[in-house]
Amino acid sequence: MATIPPKIKVQLSGSERLQKLKQAFHEKYKHLPVFYACAPGRVNLIGEHIDYCGYAVLPMAIEQNILAAVSFSDSKTIQLANTEPKYKDFTVSVDGISIDRENPQWHYYFLCGVRGIQEHLSLSSLAGMCCVVDGTIPASSGLSSSSALVCCAGLVTMEANQKSLSKVALAETCAKCEHYIGTEGGGMDQSISFLAEEGTAKLIEFNPLRATDVRLPDGAVFVIANCCVEMNKAASSHFNMRVVECRIATKMLAKARGLDWSCLLKLGDLQKELQVSVEQMLELVEEVLHPEPYSREEICQTLGISAQQLCEDILSANTQHATVFKLYQRARHVYGEAARVLQFKAVCDSSPVSAVAQLGDLMNRSHASCRDLYECSCPELDQLVDICLQAGAVGSRLTGAGWGGCTVSMVPGERIDSFLQTVREQYYVPDARRSALEKQSLFVTRPGGGAAIFIEE
Repeated sequence: MATIPPKIKVQLSGSERLQKLKQAFHEKYKHLPVFYACAPGRVNLIGEHIDYCGYAVLPMAIEQNILAAVSFSDSKTIQLANTEPKYKDFTVSVDGISIDRENPQWHYYFLCGVRGIQEHLSLSSLAGMCCVVDGTIPASSGLSSSSALVCCAGLVTMEANQKSLSKVALAETCAKCEHYIGTEGGGMDQSISFLAEEGTAKLIEFNPLRATDVRLPDGAVFVIANCCVEMNKAASSHFNMRVVECRIATKMLAKARGLDWSCLLKLGDLQKELQVSVEQMLELVEEVLHPEPYSREEICQTLGISAQQLCEDILSANTQHATVFKLYQRARHVYGEAARVLQFKAVCDSSPVSAVAQLGDLMNRSHASCRDLYECSCPELDQLVDICLQAGAVGSRLTGAGWGGCTVSMVPGERIDSFLQTVREQYYVPDARRSALEKQSLFVTRPGGGAAIFIEE
């Protein structure tokens, strides 16, 4: 695998989308772009809500992506425009970049990538640039549209400032800088966006970041279906609440084992510290944590801290209001899901005759855990998963943060036409709004390539 993002010479005549973007850029700025940058979205096949706990995940890049046309500017400003009219133009001085996490607009995600690269490279001043962004990833769908925008912006900033960074450095930087918008995620989305390769899914591991090819079984097709409920991670506390609950569970389990819990933040780090298996961590959860929700008072009493310390040292800015915490359920999901990821890869590697059935079972168990233990599903996602299974999928689950967005289903190739027709008829056609969105909401996907820069020949 190449260590830096590729620069690819392209003939625009071969791409209607690039031609349209070039034209939109020229209409906006009255000159032509110098280069194009793209970063793909992703679908996570299994391993939900565990990257920020330190565990490996198993995504693949998809064809849908964020594409930006870029030129340099002497104006010392960054001018941003979007081909989608609902996303308004934005201009900011290169010396005045600020990100309003209380108001998560599209351009702030772009500026996360800009600022992250600036800080990583210690650039005292940035090159001015003009950009037009075009996206084909449905927004708030769980397919990583926001992270792809951050990654695309990071790649644009690197190129516009004539620097070179490895894919790993770009992924790690873009994962950190998305925290500027207030999302305390892990690094899966950014990692697969940069490290993806055509034709293979990836096992993404962290600390250090590394990606391993996972060959998916022949005869199975992956289908994405959007439930058409939007969820904006940065605009709600659901996501960060789960991060905080996992953080508190880590500290409670560490305290029970006599460890210095104050410096442990992730359930994965706790397992490393104890040097035991995931199965033994599940036993520890059963032994130490109770299924009933924990109050602030019980947490403070167990850890021996004040309510003020809980707020300042453990809770995030948008979870200060929380009064109850489901620690047992969240920890059980994380350790169970971490085990399922490794089982999924092992099945792909050994490729038994029953591979498709085994992988489908792991996907189904993953959805049940997301629904019942992590509570990150919603009625529409559950309905869509049920329809997909009845339509012939061997496995179906929510993908992405949840609370809306998409499902991913594994379907035997010979059933694909009837599967698509049944899902269309049972989920999309009966609802006028869903029916209108169906073309961009239900599609077959294959493992795509990673982020790249295009230069017109």
